[in-house]
Amino acid sequence: MSRYKLIVVLFLMVATTAVYLRTSGNEFVNYDDQTYVVNNSNIQSGVTPESIGWAFTTTYAANWHPVTWLSHMADCQLYGLDPRGHHLTNVVIHVFNTVLLFLLFNGMTGALWRSAFVAALFALHPLHVESVAWVAERKDVLSTFFFLTTLLAYCSFAGRRGPWRYLAALMSFALGLMAKPMLVSLPIILLLLDYWPLCRYSAQGGEVPAKPGNKKVQDAGPAKIPGLKLLVEKIPFFMLSILSSAITLYAQRAGDAVNSLEEAPLLHRIANALEAYAAYVGKTLVPIRLGVLYPLPAQYSWWEVAGAVALLGGIATGAFLLRRRFPFLLVGWLWFLTTLVPVIGLVKVGSQSMADRYAYIPIIGLFVMVSWGVAELSVRWPYRRVVLAASAAIIIAVFSVVTWRQIGYWENSEALFSHTLDVTTDNYIAHIKMGQAMNDKGQLDGAAGHCLEALRIQPAFEPGYVLLALIFTKQGRIDDAIGCYFKAVQLDPNDAMAHYNLGFALMAVKEYAGAMEHFTAAVRIDPTNDNYRTTLARVSARSNSAAR
Repeated sequence: MSRYKLIVVLFLMVATTAVYLRTSGNEFVNYDDQTYVVNNSNIQSGVTPESIGWAFTTTYAANWHPVTWLSHMADCQLYGLDPRGHHLTNVVIHVFNTVLLFLLFNGMTGALWRSAFVAALFALHPLHVESVAWVAERKDVLSTFFFLTTLLAYCSFAGRRGPWRYLAALMSFALGLMAKPMLVSLPIILLLLDYWPLCRYSAQGGEVPAKPGNKKVQDAGPAKIPGLKLLVEKIPFFMLSILSSAITLYAQRAGDAVNSLEEAPLLHRIANALEAYAAYVGKTLVPIRLGVLYPLPAQYSWWEVAGAVALLGGIATGAFLLRRRFPFLLVGWLWFLTTLVPVIGLVKVGSQSMADRYAYIPIIGLFVMVSWGVAELSVRWPYRRVVLAASAAIIIAVFSVVTWRQIGYWENSEALFSHTLDVTTDNYIAHIKMGQAMNDKGQLDGAAGHCLEALRIQPAFEPGYVLLALIFTKQGRIDDAIGCYFKAVQLDPNDAMAHYNLGFALMAVKEYAGAMEHFTAAVRIDPTNDNYRTTLARVSARSNSAAR
């Protein structure tokens, strides 16, 4: 490794670690951290034969990602439920990803400082805070690690073909899919890299970039290959993507996480996708008002949709027209568009319109466009090196400060959702999560206020009624709690916990027949729950005794 390359690697490691060490003071948050770690007995048992078997067979949390589950198990075995250790693992993986990204683009292009700037943007961009500072988003940083090792192995194969290099890339890709299935678009990224900067694409099958990205790779590697053969070469990767997509769709449907067309019409999905693409570009350039959840709008402004189409179409047209002279523009733009496809909302899962975490891999393409584009456009500038170095330093410094501040919003649940409510509107889920955080701290009046606001925004939100009922119970307002529970089971008759809690609330007002009915419903819905069965047996025995 050359001296300058070593300096870049050390800088990236130190700068990234220095900024993200702030996560060491952060707690778990009440948004999926309970599901993934805090209340998950399978994870807390550590790495055991039983937990390994569970990781590979479960579709818990509407996902199949055994490698991610195993990483959480390892953390629990090492750190227990001390959040500092879990945060540290995320930071370490993010640091590795940063270095791997630099080595990847420097190896492919030989452009040291352009690659360094791309890696620095990746390391310190505020949009990436969610992926790193959120324990439950381990799947993001972990899958990206395997994404980058796959690309590195593939580039080694492209330079010096051999079955073991190809197999290494394929195995790394499989591990990445088992960490997070968002990587299904990776085979298309391999084809893009064949075009630029690896320059493996033959003129016989299409146009070849006029300016190869790395002459050394081109000279050392095999002869250029027609496009059809390059596509055939990727068939095993596409097969893994198809398999992963099928498993993911099954898991999400089993977890009732996929929205129907009645819930989310196709035109709304398309409008949201277009606006989300434009919003990702905007937040990449100006990363402000970042929240953990951006709610879907009730309706879309078609003028805004038209503006998004104009922006996206303009960039795409420019990248295509300039592809011979500046192939990195087309590759970077297609990288961005392609890697967002699995999470852009055409297959609708959840209630968010977009999410910062989804940008972790995609905006690398935008970073490439900016880094290589500015470098090419500034060739004739006076004092070019000084201007570029100073500009890069300012950008990195500003992003570091904003990222440091953004990490602070993840300190705990109350800080996270208070900030999210500040930067979004009509966010009923953020209100509910804020209500949960205040309820946990005994701030019952404030918690009830957030629940009522959430239900004002979304009157059919069943978890809101359950939480409000719990708060009313703590306040001694049993009749109000019973009313909320009845509304909850009306909205979701299969919520076993709501039936169970309603049973206890009815017991408190001596409505034993009604309580028995709802305890029975809880057992019917979830017959494996020991608490439900024990309570039903005890209440049934008491009822029989009273009858005698």
